Amino acid sequence: MHTTKQFTYREFDYYDLGLIDYKQAWDLQKDIFELRGKNLINDSFLLLEHPHTYTLGKVTDKNNLVSNKEYLERNKISVYEIDRGGDITYHGPGQLVGYPIINLSQWYQDTHRYLRGLEEVIILTCKDYGLDCTRIDGLTGAWIDNRKIAAIGIKVSRWITMHGFAFNINTNLNLFNGIIPCGIKDKTVTSLKNELGKEIDMYEVKNFILKNFKLVFSFNRSNEKGIDFIREHREHEIKLDS
Repeated sequence: MHTTKQFTYREFDYYDLGLIDYKQAWDLQKDIFELRGKNLINDSFLLLEHPHTYTLGKVTDKNNLVSNKEYLERNKISVYEIDRGGDITYHGPGQLVGYPIINLSQWYQDTHRYLRGLEEVIILTCKDYGLDCTRIDGLTGAWIDNRKIAAIGIKVSRWITMHGFAFNINTNLNLFNGIIPCGIKDKTVTSLKNELGKEIDMYEVKNFILKNFKLVFSFNRSNEKGIDFIREHREHEIKLDS
């Protein structure tokens, strides 16, 4: 049974990055991770979309990348081997990606609880749209029946998190056909658009995600920041180190 803590005032910085290249966002995560580890910035939460990308986690069976070079080139899909947990997944326009970079020492030092927390953010957001979203025992992610609506893969080092969730909103689900998503052969994928039968307002989804992220992770406030905020801190840190 989980114990419950009483938290003092907590806030995080929120970055809405729009559509951003995967490598560019990964490098930005690393910069924020280093700054957070030195306690130079607040906990941070990035929301964004990527161009068409397949990412392979540390334990990926490469046979789960079933597409050939021609398929990747035709669909303009980039492929990256990365440092998160989990298997292979797809990112692309219409999918909302969330990268929390937060210090779990100031919440709970429990990676499993953190994973369940990310799932809960998605489950509550689906509930905001009247959908019954759940967990499946033994599998990470958020599900509507046997259809996966959000994949989750994280990295935790020194109790600071990286990577996060990929939540299908208006995603082109056909591009999951180039992989075996998360290495799971007997399940399918879905999206909010697929479940509700209409295009979904991404701005509205982001607001629901922010509300539920605050609730689940016991934050009191969020501060919207621009990417220049990180660049300025990083440049200042480099000058101090030189």
